Amino acid sequence: MFAAVPNIKHKAILFTAYGAGLRVSEAVNLRIKDIDSKRMQIFVEKAKGKKDRVVPLSLLVLDVLRQYIRMQDPMPRHYLFTAPNGTDAYSERSAQKIFQTAKQKAGIKKDISFHSLRHSFATHLLEKGIDVKYIKELLGHFDIRTTERYLHVSKEKLINIISPLDSLYNEDEEWGLRITDTDNTKKRIQER
Repeated sequence: MFAAVPNIKHKAILFTAYGAGLRVSEAVNLRIKDIDSKRMQIFVEKAKGKKDRVVPLSLLVLDVLRQYIRMQDPMPRHYLFTAPNGTDAYSERSAQKIFQTAKQKAGIKKDISFHSLRHSFATHLLEKGIDVKYIKELLGHFDIRTTERYLHVSKEKLINIISPLDSLYNEDEEWGLRITDTDNTKKRIQER
């Protein structure tokens, strides 16, 4: 989907939203001063629930933002993503239209919205093994139950989890055991 977006400003909005797990309102209301490239952080001020938070700034997002800023005329002064008048924040509706256009160009038929970027951010972190408590903080949720609604782990990911016993066995093969035909065993387990 990102590859289907040729406009650098549109690409920057989508990359920033996904790369930091932002709501559409948070993405369009970012100010230039909220991007801290020295600490590699984005400051999200008074988001939903009037809660401030700091999220990581991806190197890829930083690169896209730098390209975007260099190409803007006039250069944004306050808001990172400005409306056509050059001073106001970009509208949520315009950002949502960017998402829908990118989705269509990419041939995605699934009924998803801009918020899916935030959902994907959370799900992908969970799949990488990040504790749900950290994801909760990154998303700015007050209650862990809100975060848990985002996190749907695919059955394929669950099937491929390696038992801690197998990990121990692979590290220390002095148990006097020999596992034979492990590929066939794995295949039978996956077919269940």
